[in-house]
Amino acid sequence: MINHVIEVVSELDIDISEFELLIKECVNKTLVFEDIRFPCEVCVLLTDNAGIRELNLTYRKLDKPTDVLSFPMLEPDPDLGLIPPGQDIDAVTGHVMLGDIVISAEKAAGQAEELGHSLKRELAFLSVHAALHLTGYDHERGGDEESRFFSRQKEILNTIGI
Repeated sequence: MINHVIEVVSELDIDISEFELLIKECVNKTLVFEDIRFPCEVCVLLTDNAGIRELNLTYRKLDKPTDVLSFPMLEPDPDLGLIPPGQDIDAVTGHVMLGDIVISAEKAAGQAEELGHSLKRELAFLSVHAALHLTGYDHERGGDEESRFFSRQKEILNTIGI
């Protein structure tokens, strides 16, 4: 089994240990489900609406908070899939930096309440959603890709039991 490294950090003044293992499990299950065959590293940042709004404005030119952002480091090859370029392999760890995920815990809590489910379920959903983006999926393209994205997302969440 491939040893992926998923780091969860927080800018918030709350104890995230309750959610840290869940987020790691969701990202790792997504990588396994998507058959990522090289050891990679993913960093997940938990922030608030102000923090994610700033990133959303900087990178997407949208001046509003969002629930989750993904910053993939690799571009998938349409014929070969997700292949790590040799120069991006960490010489010490042997891991490839797959990308970063930023989740607004504040927005996630609001959405969980609005949708009538737990914050745990919402964070699992957002973690899988973002990890799929890191593996090359993009539902915003519409059509078949959107269908594949949401189908995969549902399958992965079902395997986790969420």
